[in-house]
Amino acid sequence: MKDTQKKILILALFAGQIMLENGAETYRVEDTIIRICKAYGVSHVESFVTPTGIFVSISSDQKEADVITMVKRIRTRSIDLNKVSKVNDFSRKVTLDKISFQKGMSKLKEINMLPKYPLVLRTVCAGMASAFFGVLLGANAKDFISSFLIAIFVYSGVIMIGKKNANLFLENAVGGILASALAILAVNLNIGTNIDKIIISSIMILLPGVSITNAVRDSIAGDLLSGLSRAAEAVIIAISIAVGVGIVIHLWFYEIGVNFL
Repeated sequence: MKDTQKKILILALFAGQIMLENGAETYRVEDTIIRICKAYGVSHVESFVTPTGIFVSISSDQKEADVITMVKRIRTRSIDLNKVSKVNDFSRKVTLDKISFQKGMSKLKEINMLPKYPLVLRTVCAGMASAFFGVLLGANAKDFISSFLIAIFVYSGVIMIGKKNANLFLENAVGGILASALAILAVNLNIGTNIDKIIISSIMILLPGVSITNAVRDSIAGDLLSGLSRAAEAVIIAISIAVGVGIVIHLWFYEIGVNFL
């Protein structure tokens, strides 16, 4: 009996891990874990999820001797809502039509190995998103083109830094440095016109929109610890971007730019 419960717990924990690592809200992860466990006949399930860890306890009854607890540390987080959606569909399927442990694990591994959209497509879309945001700010044609090209460089640079396992602060600070330095270069080469509009447009792809949204949704759902954690993460990202942009602007307008002009 305990071996069966352990398998169920491992399956539910793996599903929660995939969701949390790919941008799901904590309350959604908890709900999915509980649904999967109860779908396999586990009557008592307690799930506690934070952005960096999953804690789950199950038992066939309320006797302490029968409780099985597992903890999963979450070390990496990214945004891939396709995987979140796939795991949601999986949990619904398990609820309606219980499948074997082996088949369930196989399906989850398949979901976990799903590739992201091609890097070229993601890079071009990042450029387009930044460029069209510039239009909302009143950017002209030159600024539109500059924002598009700079955002491509910024996104590529952040991806490269991320592959080196750099921390969150350094990764976004480098993005801010690239955005502001290339914006200044574009204006001085007469490729762009407005430095401020180009910089703001170029850093839009770095802003923690999903983190802020999840922080609000977790807080509304009553998960105050997760809400505060995600809000703190969003603040750190925002500060790191500001630091990167501020360093370049300060050096140019108060050091290099004065001597150059």
